Amino acid sequence: MKTEKNLPIIYLNKISENWVVDRFRSEWYQQNKSNSTKIIYKSNVVWLIAPWNWKNVSKKQLKKRKVLCTIHHIDENKFDEKESNEFIERDEYVDEYHVVSKNTYKQVSKLTKKKITTLPFWINTDIWFEINNKNSLRKKYNLKEDSFIVGSFQRDSEGKKPNEPKLSKGPDRFLEIVKYLKNEKQNIHILLSGKRRNYLIKELVKNNISYTYFEMADYVTINELYNCLDLYIVASRFEGGPQSILECGITKTPIISTDVGIASEILSKESLFDMTNFEKAIPNTDYAFKNSLKYDSNKVFEKYNQMIKAIYES
Repeated sequence: MKTEKNLPIIYLNKISENWVVDRFRSEWYQQNKSNSTKIIYKSNVVWLIAPWNWKNVSKKQLKKRKVLCTIHHIDENKFDEKESNEFIERDEYVDEYHVVSKNTYKQVSKLTKKKITTLPFWINTDIWFEINNKNSLRKKYNLKEDSFIVGSFQRDSEGKKPNEPKLSKGPDRFLEIVKYLKNEKQNIHILLSGKRRNYLIKELVKNNISYTYFEMADYVTINELYNCLDLYIVASRFEGGPQSILECGITKTPIISTDVGIASEILSKESLFDMTNFEKAIPNTDYAFKNSLKYDSNKVFEKYNQMIKAIYES
């Protein structure tokens, strides 16, 4: 990727939660070395890519610099007075907001009068790509060739109460769809990855639905797991991305989704559903692949740098 000269030097705040934002931060520093620093006082712009950790950043340093703040999504069921006050306090230090979807834009625009830029996160096509030999992959992971394999690679349980569903992610909805598919498809099998899958595993066992769980798989493994699937389901109530939509799109994994986050910007209309019509949702892999290509990191980093430059010069 070519980097324009005279770009401001940017610092991204830390997260260290082994989450997708850690990956975004790492990829940014790897691909934007000439205009990035991990030492805040050497920066011109601070990017609060993990806004929930903003209080770990020196307020003195924030006051001296332009500040970009990413809001990934807002769980409206949890956005109470405490969350509202936190947003208001942080807003005093923020010059501009970044959101990854039009849905989140609508939420954030109700909370601030500051400029909001909508730009989805990038997809690294060196990590995520289609693999044609599906049967050999299924053999590698001890998955039956004739199974109808449905995937879900995001957390579904609350952190402090792991047996309770994280309702914003819709694991109860996912389960309802899977129970329907069990009656429609022979040999249905669920493929899970990610942390905190307690709720779904408990419910799958209760409903006698077979599953395989890869708790903390690396990216090579997850890419191969995508390529084993017959269907990926996003059943969330609230989302920022989720990044799994782009990952499915670029790997040509069949996917259906609720209309959350970037879903309507990547997936075709027939691939979107609500809980009254999920059985009619149809994956369109070619449509999703074409739209996902727009967010190849080699293209999108340039847009991010232009956004950051505009903030610095404003």
